[in-house]
Amino acid sequence: MSLKHPEIRVRLVGEDGNAFAILGRVMCAIRRAGLPPEEVAAFRDETTEGDYDGLLRAVMRWVDVE
Repeated sequence: MSLKHPEIRVRLVGEDGNAFAILGRVMCAIRRAGLPPEEVAAFRDETTEGDYDGLLRAVMRWVDVE
């Protein structure tokens, strides 16, 4: 699996596993990394279109998860 942004690392292990907490943590990281608004919106759309497992799979496609 190829990451869209391997340079962005987000720690999720040991953190709140709530879907909103995960989404918020990753959204902050991708904004801090300077991704353009269109790409941030694409990430948000992809991660919110399904269930919890879909959210996790999408996050792991976009960023390096610890």
